[in-house]
Amino acid sequence: MNKHIFWGLLLVGGISYGQPKIYRQAQIATTTNIIAPEEDDSQNMQGRDGGGMNFRNMMDGEFKFVTLVKNDMTKMTIKSEVVHATIFRDNDKKLTTTIMEMMGNTNGFYITDQEQVEMQKMRDSMMAERRKKDTTMRQFPQPDRNTNLPVEVSVTNESKKIAGYVCKKAFLITTRLLGNKDTVTIWYTPEFKIDNVATTGGMNALPMMGNMMPQLNGLDKIEGFVMRYEMNMRRGRRLESEITKVELDKNIADTEFELPKNVEIKPMKEMQNMFGGGRGGFMRPPGRD
Repeated sequence: MNKHIFWGLLLVGGISYGQPKIYRQAQIATTTNIIAPEEDDSQNMQGRDGGGMNFRNMMDGEFKFVTLVKNDMTKMTIKSEVVHATIFRDNDKKLTTTIMEMMGNTNGFYITDQEQVEMQKMRDSMMAERRKKDTTMRQFPQPDRNTNLPVEVSVTNESKKIAGYVCKKAFLITTRLLGNKDTVTIWYTPEFKIDNVATTGGMNALPMMGNMMPQLNGLDKIEGFVMRYEMNMRRGRRLESEITKVELDKNIADTEFELPKNVEIKPMKEMQNMFGGGRGGFMRPPGRD
């Protein structure tokens, strides 16, 4: 009898050990690079007529992220040579607030999840009508925003250390309409998960990037935390994002999630014309890309 009890406890212990531990507080540092094709002319930073900024190309290069998580609140700061942004996410209220500093201007806006879905549907419908009417309009592959698309997770035997954690290599394979497949390479640690955040470093959090990025589907199927991912973007770009430091159970003050009082924060509906008359994408909450 004692022998049976011993093996039973050993089996239970093995199952328990294999489950990732879930944390509700953490601080994560991430570096993201958007890599342009070698043949892409850096002078395209300017508009076609030589004046004004080309917003599509100004997002190329390196971005530094710091993400704070505490229960239902998430705060993500993003810094690059041209953009500084802070994104606050209240998962309980389903509300995302963004403060952006760019070209000497600071703007703040907020949007609910429901408003975001409605605005994106409206934008997609408008773009579809434009493509029908204008046969000369350049046809780019449109990112699929359907999060219910079938996703296959293929785990490999490869592993490597990222930010001190042994990570497994896997592929997220999404099957889109007409059987087309998108593949994203990920590296994840099975040691832990972070509540409300599946990974960090995604550029979908920025308003002008929402329509340029494919949706990162299937993260809910990963038994662990994604520490690195690599994916293709429109116009031949490639995104590589890797976590450089993780501090689990870090004591984070509630004041970190307070909105700045010196910035006027408006509804997203009033701010949608900021980036190219509403042609840009809309926000996605940090960690949900």
